[in-house]
Amino acid sequence: MRQQNVIGLGDQNASFRVYVENRPKMPQYQQLVDCEAMQQGDINLIYQHCGNGWRKLFNVYAKLLCALEPKLFHFPTQAVSWQQYRDQCLLQQASDTALLFDMPQLKPAGNTIHLIAGRTHAKQLMEQGLACQLHWLNQEFAIDPTNKVLVTPYFDYRQLSNEKIEFSVQLLKSLINRKLQE
Repeated sequence: MRQQNVIGLGDQNASFRVYVENRPKMPQYQQLVDCEAMQQGDINLIYQHCGNGWRKLFNVYAKLLCALEPKLFHFPTQAVSWQQYRDQCLLQQASDTALLFDMPQLKPAGNTIHLIAGRTHAKQLMEQGLACQLHWLNQEFAIDPTNKVLVTPYFDYRQLSNEKIEFSVQLLKSLINRKLQE
């Protein structure tokens, strides 16, 4: 079943969706009206044109996916390293991953994980009408198990360090385990 159009980069039907506030500042991404699959080399082009912040975002996204438990998530089995995963799989057609710039479309009975990168962005989405019940675990992380929403620090090495990636992995595992028990 095809989901309603979402705006961003990656797999239109992804079950692992990361939401960020801003798009890459390149003309082809400013007018997106749906989710556009990346091609090999596109991530490198974004680094070159948009700066180090985008390189960090894609690196942290790939590191997080490759740190997940292979029994629960297929991402870690698709490449031998997070770098290879980033370059050969992340946000490509049928990758099951997306980087989105719009409001999450929540379906409580669905299988989709919604990860909002950044507390400020999460609060903005809530003010815009995001219908979920976030339970703040600390100043940086919040979770809504019913809607499978996780808020983490923004995808940057300083904000989402390796230690915080591991904490995120445990929270994502709890969301999946809850889904399996339902």
